[in-house]
Amino acid sequence: MQTYAALPFICSMTSPPPESKHDARDELSGSDQPFVEHLIELRDRLIKSIVAVAVVACVLAIYPGPGHLYDLLAEPLVAHLPHGSTMIATSVISPFMVPIKILLMASFLIALPVVLYQVWAFIAPGLYAHEKRLVLPLVISSTVLFFVGIAFCYFLVFGRVFTFIQMFAPKSITAAPDIEAYLSFVLTMFLAFGLAFEVPVAVVVLTRLGIVPVDKLKQFRGYFVVLAFIIAAVITPPDMVSMLSLAIPMCLLYEAGIWAARIFMRYTQPPEDVAQP
Repeated sequence: MQTYAALPFICSMTSPPPESKHDARDELSGSDQPFVEHLIELRDRLIKSIVAVAVVACVLAIYPGPGHLYDLLAEPLVAHLPHGSTMIATSVISPFMVPIKILLMASFLIALPVVLYQVWAFIAPGLYAHEKRLVLPLVISSTVLFFVGIAFCYFLVFGRVFTFIQMFAPKSITAAPDIEAYLSFVLTMFLAFGLAFEVPVAVVVLTRLGIVPVDKLKQFRGYFVVLAFIIAAVITPPDMVSMLSLAIPMCLLYEAGIWAARIFMRYTQPPEDVAQP
């Protein structure tokens, strides 16, 4: 009888008080809170990026319009076609879909600074000061170099490539390129030159992460020249003009990357790794 009478007292001593259960639940929810906040912030950043692209697309759809954007993109080819020749559309929906694709591509490129800023704003709070000094210049320089590569391809390479191609065109045929094939060609060339101009960024990242030291990059210079010509021969059309137009800038940018790597290695070291004078 005494044992049964003591059971309520023992249970009350061994079971945690009600408020301790609430504290544990609150602590658990508090540990999940930062992750949920990061997801919410990521969602907001994505929405802002999509809105930026959509706003630019609406503006470009009004002026100059998708059709004029394609005319602008096709101008280097049309200028070198025989007199009276025009481009053709072999698919029923090509006259509608191809300009829309160019509109979306142009909208994304124009809104790219906003998109990259949203990426930077999301990751910047988790970086140290020396990491910010590394990441922010790389983000800006990679964006600028990508645009420079596209501009170099459009204004300097296309005219020479199309002139070279028309020199070998037989007189018995009439050149009438398909608009979808031309869009695929342009996107491939833009991507190739845009990525090729990222060589300095790749060199800086490899040296800063300690994967390849600067001295090894100098020794690899001769091999990179051969590699650059192989990549240019594979990616570009089978003509010497486009191959040289891609390979030579890659070699020059490789040298610029080695020079930039020295600067980044000097000014982006963490405080504990900086050599004492």
